[in-house]
Amino acid sequence: MDPTPPLIARGLRKRYRGTAALDGFDLEAGPGIHGLLGANGAGKSTAVNVFTTLTLPDAGEAWVAGHEVRADPRAVRRAIGLVGQAHAVDEVLGGRQNLVMFARLFGLGARAAKERADEQLERFDLTEAAGRAVSGYSGGMRRRLDIAVALLLDPAVLFLDEPTTGLDPRARNEVWRAVREVADRGTTVLLTTQYLDEADQLAARISVMDAGRVIAEGTPAELKSAIGGDRIRATPRDPEQLTRSAAVLEEAMGTPAIEDLEAGTVTVSARAGLASLASALRALDTARIDLADLELRRPTLDDAFLALTDTETA
Repeated sequence: MDPTPPLIARGLRKRYRGTAALDGFDLEAGPGIHGLLGANGAGKSTAVNVFTTLTLPDAGEAWVAGHEVRADPRAVRRAIGLVGQAHAVDEVLGGRQNLVMFARLFGLGARAAKERADEQLERFDLTEAAGRAVSGYSGGMRRRLDIAVALLLDPAVLFLDEPTTGLDPRARNEVWRAVREVADRGTTVLLTTQYLDEADQLAARISVMDAGRVIAEGTPAELKSAIGGDRIRATPRDPEQLTRSAAVLEEAMGTPAIEDLEAGTVTVSARAGLASLASALRALDTARIDLADLELRRPTLDDAFLALTDTETA
């Protein structure tokens, strides 16, 4: 086997007390950001733990930067950086002190450790806060420091296991900027996340996990298009007009309309995009149906994820 991509998994299986955390997990990830998407319990963290040698698989094989995780775990660890869900840095120490400490633990000499720490502080826009205790950092600053630590030795592969959990929108944007910069420098990034918008914003390719295995893979656009095209959603002002609105839209669009009684909406496929929206508006206006709202909805990654996992569950 020629492990050309930086990350390869073939048929990984892992059970905990009879429960399958990984159940035939397959993955190939090349340079750039690869998203690993799934709900809690889908197996994302277990997959990362296998790749990073923290957990041994029961079966299958995993390759990282050309090294098999069981055959050469030391080489794997030398080739990777890991940012887990919990902060790894010491909150009592300052940013520079943390970086120097970790650099020394990673085997750098005193002078090289200080030089590398200063490079990372500048790279992640932390120079001004370098002397402050990490306990006074914002959530985004702490996460950027975590990533800076993980990249001290310029690893070939960086694992980010739900790096923005619990962060506010501003802090998430700070982390996103840092992750994009890492990928732009040629590092392979495996990003696990529950946040669909995060995967949509960052990942060039996405693998969707459910029940310990990958059930779909592609670019964000491919995953969205797999569930169909645009949709028109109409909300009549009078809920009593819901069924009539559905009939009008079915006739105008030539496709079935779906009524949502709880939301008070009717949804129908829009094969011609904006042109379909104009046709729907004319048809509803001709039928004298007063609307509270009419919108053209593009498929989202949320729609794709729900469709994929619902199909898999069924």
